[in-house]
Amino acid sequence: MTWLLLRIVDLFNAIAARYYRRKFGTAARQLGRLPYEQDGRRGFIIIEIDGLAHHYLRKAMEGGNMPYLTHLIQRRRLRLARWRCGLPSTTPASQAGILYGNNWDIPGFRWYDKETQSSITCKLPGPVRAIQERISAGRAGLLRGGSSYTNMFDGDARLALFTLSALGRDRLFENVRGLGFLILFGLGPVRVVKMIGLSLWTWLVYVVKRFVAMWVPSEPHFTFFGPLLEIFNNVIFREVTTFSVMLDIYRGMPAIYASYTGYDEIAHHFGADSCEAFRALRSLDKQIRQIDRIQQIYMRREYDLYVLSDHGMTPSLPFCRAFGETLQKSIASHTGQEVHTEEREWESEGLPEARVHFLIDEIRGLEERPHGALPAHLLRATRQRLEERVLAEALEEEWDLNRRDDIVVRNSGSLSHVYLNVTPRPMELSEVALLYPTLLESLVAHEGIGLVVGRQGEEVVLAGKSGTLWVGSTRQRLEGNHPLADLPDPDWAVEQVARVARFPHAGDLTLLGDWDGERVVSFEEQVASHGGLGGPQDWPFIAFPPGGRLAARGIQNAEEMYTRLIRVHGGYRAIASKLVKDPKFP
Repeated sequence: MTWLLLRIVDLFNAIAARYYRRKFGTAARQLGRLPYEQDGRRGFIIIEIDGLAHHYLRKAMEGGNMPYLTHLIQRRRLRLARWRCGLPSTTPASQAGILYGNNWDIPGFRWYDKETQSSITCKLPGPVRAIQERISAGRAGLLRGGSSYTNMFDGDARLALFTLSALGRDRLFENVRGLGFLILFGLGPVRVVKMIGLSLWTWLVYVVKRFVAMWVPSEPHFTFFGPLLEIFNNVIFREVTTFSVMLDIYRGMPAIYASYTGYDEIAHHFGADSCEAFRALRSLDKQIRQIDRIQQIYMRREYDLYVLSDHGMTPSLPFCRAFGETLQKSIASHTGQEVHTEEREWESEGLPEARVHFLIDEIRGLEERPHGALPAHLLRATRQRLEERVLAEALEEEWDLNRRDDIVVRNSGSLSHVYLNVTPRPMELSEVALLYPTLLESLVAHEGIGLVVGRQGEEVVLAGKSGTLWVGSTRQRLEGNHPLADLPDPDWAVEQVARVARFPHAGDLTLLGDWDGERVVSFEEQVASHGGLGGPQDWPFIAFPPGGRLAARGIQNAEEMYTRLIRVHGGYRAIASKLVKDPKFP
């Protein structure tokens, strides 16, 4: 009986292999993408589930929402581990680290360039392409010679579909024949019917939930574009991506990286462990099953399969909902009126020396207060800075006081950067305290803000409600209680915060939403968010082949994931480069 069952399985596998060979062989010929010459080396497939924390993956597995991935782990075909993505816990920083080993000066999902007075948002091809050109200089991308699907950066992949850094380039149409690929995909009637059915079902679910939301105030708010976004992210892009990966496995591509973004979008609006989010995971689990099945049956090249996330997601309380105003309005309320009043005085009358001495005397009085909201070191630095600049002309040469009310706030979940445009260079905390006397104290004291970070000379200053930490290049000094004592690993958190604060494009002030052990305050309208520190957002996961080839534990930043993967799979790049005929290929 056992012999008969084995023969039946072999027959089934042979039929399946023949089916895949005919199906994807036809597709490859139509696209002009013929199979690669095989070199006997192992390739790798990375499936990224955007935003899925290790904690919520385990919860989904325990609830039966990811049965196939659970099967792979229980049968020990994959091992599961968690790792730290670092700060900021966002897709741009994490993918830059994974694909290039370099996420320096990516301070969030959104930030601001004071010199050019331009905003950077990692949703558009232009800014993402510019970031990739910077971080990839002198470095080999993880996907060189391979494929990138639905990613932010292409990792030097030869084929890139729905990858932001590659949109608008000639090579998308040269290598994938863009529209021809989508037309060919559409000729598969079963997959088209499946997509239409799933799209209609998604729309119906949203209609029902929107009706419920009209009568139940606690339900999330639904917009007209909500179901459209889910249909594109969690149905169309998902199916196209899976089809693409399966075609590449047939061709024997050496490196394949595919990102599935549907869970992240849904979790932001419904919650990381909501029914809607777990329904998306059940669908993604089926995609993993399809990909793993073809790579086992049709073995043109042997592959290592990885399933990972780029960051996690933490339950959050929107700042606006909790305090009745946005962070921007809160900052304006502490700067706007004073900005206009003091600006008029300085423009019309200058800053007479008597007023300077009066202000210096007042700051000295604050220094002598034993339990003030601002640390004595910062007040002392402010006073010294002011004493150095007694004359108004000196102030006007360095600062454009007419732009004192020009403040830019850029939010990335529970992380926010505040830019003060009185000068195009980064400002020190003593300067901020001088020009905006009540701003720092109000931010530190605000119950929705857990940490205020700035720079002072060579040091990074981390100010919390009950203490301030000064971080230098070789030593630290603490006043009061540790501002990050509530986090599980304060030393790691300090290292990450200080690193981001030293980024050239970090804000003059960097803010982290308050973390109460369960929820983090988000500066965006999200019930689950990421970007800062605290909770599951710090801990993505990786499921990887056992056997000790990949040392997955102990990773403290996404840059280290690149190092570990290159160590295992770096050898394929030399082989893949020989197969590239296009002289423009990097």
